[in-house]
Amino acid sequence: MIDHVFYLDFDQQRGLQEQLRESLVSAILGGGFPPDEPLPSCRKLSQQLSISRNTVALVYESLLDNGYLVSRPRSGYYLHADYCGGDAHNAWPSFSRHRPVGYSDTCDAERAPDWAGRLKMLPSLKHGVLRPGDWSGFSYPFIYGQPIRDLFPLERWREVSRNTLRSERDQGWLCDGFDRDDQMLIEQLRTRVLPKRGIWASSDEILLTLGSQNALYLLATLLMTHGVKVAIENPGFRDALSIFELQGAQVHKQDIDTQGLVVDARLDDCDYLYVTPGHQVPTGIAMSAARRTRLLQQIRQHDQILIEDDYDAELNLDPHPQPALKASDSSGRVIYLSSLSKAFSPGLRLGYMVADAELISELRALRRLMYRHPPLNNQRMLAEFLAQGHYDAHLRRFREEHGRRRALMQDAVSRRLSSCQHLGSDGSSAFWLKAPAGVDTQKLAWAAAQKSILIESGAQFFFNPAPPGNFMRLGFHAIDADKILPGIEQLAGVLEGG
Repeated sequence: MIDHVFYLDFDQQRGLQEQLRESLVSAILGGGFPPDEPLPSCRKLSQQLSISRNTVALVYESLLDNGYLVSRPRSGYYLHADYCGGDAHNAWPSFSRHRPVGYSDTCDAERAPDWAGRLKMLPSLKHGVLRPGDWSGFSYPFIYGQPIRDLFPLERWREVSRNTLRSERDQGWLCDGFDRDDQMLIEQLRTRVLPKRGIWASSDEILLTLGSQNALYLLATLLMTHGVKVAIENPGFRDALSIFELQGAQVHKQDIDTQGLVVDARLDDCDYLYVTPGHQVPTGIAMSAARRTRLLQQIRQHDQILIEDDYDAELNLDPHPQPALKASDSSGRVIYLSSLSKAFSPGLRLGYMVADAELISELRALRRLMYRHPPLNNQRMLAEFLAQGHYDAHLRRFREEHGRRRALMQDAVSRRLSSCQHLGSDGSSAFWLKAPAGVDTQKLAWAAAQKSILIESGAQFFFNPAPPGNFMRLGFHAIDADKILPGIEQLAGVLEGG
């Protein structure tokens, strides 16, 4: 009989059977059980884990049904022969949260590979927005890019999932699509989503991606190399800078002002211009109509391509929002990127790209070499979600809550952080603040974190050698609405305390 003491730190948000099965499977596949000894009895394991014997029995039976275990009468459960090849004596069961002192994955004395000499690039040096991994444990997480979790339409999503999985429904999503996307989702994007941004496209001009960032990587891989010059906004989206630089492109950092990207002669020799005109990253500034017209003239006059990242497009509270730049593109010079994730589920990682069919065809071929296509089950579920009107209904609720939280944030900032200047438009999902001269927001962020307040220092969004140190970004989706005012009050106390 195996004599290990098992321990599981159960997550209250997940089912006991699910967690126990997951850990047992991990231990089986990792060689954590000797092949010639029975697994712990239901009684013994239930006592060790303080759960019911029925729970353990049901999990054992499910592993028996799935071929992981075999049952021997009056003896117990044993590993199936297919899983008896692991090194059971050196493996450590996944039930333990800690490995023993002195344990090492490297058990021989052979020299390890010289990875530093083999690497052709160092992506780890291209950091993104700095944020602790345990951000959700902070009392006041004023961070950007996370959803209002209570608003996720879980029941509607489950309903769509159940309908999609019915045996009588088309099960095409089970197959490898090679390089094709779900045509129902393409049609929903083409007829219901894109027209809201003033864009009319044919199906061969649309490509599904794993979010806008994946779209940028595809574009950079296909279009950029040494000698290619691309302009980006400064301050701007740091991951875009990193993606372009990894491909060897020469990156020009162009200033922004209260109307968006500054359009002047410094852009004339660029091959590509990358912009976030709807809500500029990170400031939230909406590009003015005059600046949009000037920018479109610029790319026509200088034979340039514009990459439009329609950031936060779903969250524009203006009753008459500006259409996408792509809507005014009559020459095919604008590549449009967007997603449905900011107001829905950032973790779903589904975005889309709109461009000339010739370019989309090559991007599709490149995507096939990387991962073929985004998961077709998720594509079909999102297509059904859109077709049933659930997304539009969710978006209405989300915008209402977004507006309410933004008003709470605006009131709290104006009352308690009055020394800071608020820049940006009214529709963005974060506040870009300029603190008084002399304030170092990196130090402020560290001091605030000691009081469980999480903010984003603005210096990381600038690409200057010596970036200004008195900017910060405060999001208001990840934090509970009733914590916005007390959180800003505590942040003001940290700021005033120096």
